[in-house]
Amino acid sequence: MTNTAANPTPSQIIKEFPLTFFRGIGQVMFQDSIWTGIFFTIGIFWGAYASHTPAVAWGMLLGTFVSTLAGYLMGLKDSNGSQGLWGFNGCLVGCALPTFLGNTIWMWLAIIFCSAMTTWVRSGLDNVWGKWNLSTFTFPFVLCTWFFLLAARAMHGMPPVEESAPAFPVEGSTALSLGFVDLVIYWLKGISQVFLINSWVTGAIFLVGLAVSSWRAALWCAISSAVALLVIILWQGPGADIAAGLYGFSAVLTGIALGATFCNYSWKAAVWAVLGVIATVFIQAAMNIFFAPIGLATLTGPFCIATWLFLLPAYPWFMPKSN
Repeated sequence: MTNTAANPTPSQIIKEFPLTFFRGIGQVMFQDSIWTGIFFTIGIFWGAYASHTPAVAWGMLLGTFVSTLAGYLMGLKDSNGSQGLWGFNGCLVGCALPTFLGNTIWMWLAIIFCSAMTTWVRSGLDNVWGKWNLSTFTFPFVLCTWFFLLAARAMHGMPPVEESAPAFPVEGSTALSLGFVDLVIYWLKGISQVFLINSWVTGAIFLVGLAVSSWRAALWCAISSAVALLVIILWQGPGADIAAGLYGFSAVLTGIALGATFCNYSWKAAVWAVLGVIATVFIQAAMNIFFAPIGLATLTGPFCIATWLFLLPAYPWFMPKSN
């Protein structure tokens, strides 16, 4: 169901809001499905409570709620609003700020403001990106969250307790267990880290949630995490980051975007998508080094950059026929 009215009535908003809310969570991985959103919610709560960080789960709900509500309150003439496209950036804000900042009342107020901000930032950036027929993807989340994470260095009300200390990058250990079970866990964590959750169980739940909506999206999610894991192991990346799935999440989003969402389903497009996933791993590593001196997480920035670079050429052989 898509809301095409420019100014829905309060009763329409109340009726549609639960559907819009869960679609916003599902849209983090490009799925316009309330069931995917519900599965993602279950996975996030499981992983957050298992890792003793329940604030991440509740922050996700708050961020999705606020960013979705902001779209209605601002009266945005966005026919995609009820498909969840107002909510997914705020959803990620709600996961990110409790992950990196201290659990204070000011952090929760920051989630409210930052989540709402992503809605109008997305609307504005769409006016620019739309000229190239591109989506802004999760960049409103990335941009707004960067501002708040950097501001936290100067604001004691939301202490950056889990942010990396600013430091020049040093060579990390590549030691890593490569047993079959270990590799499966790393692979699933690469999926769960899309929502900043470090849990292989959550990754498995996310795969089920994707499959409920789109088997193709679930397949590309699985393939992308596996390819990213293979690449970073072959190029001997930092073992601790690999084990935590930190080289998988942006690649997963790139793979779903190129393999199951914005390109056609030809074999050439599939090869193009795999190349995009591989490129994402290198972009991720490069951005990790670039941001290390300021101690800033790359978030899903590598996914945004890689996917734009692979969609901008708009070669006829990978674009959908409808375009």
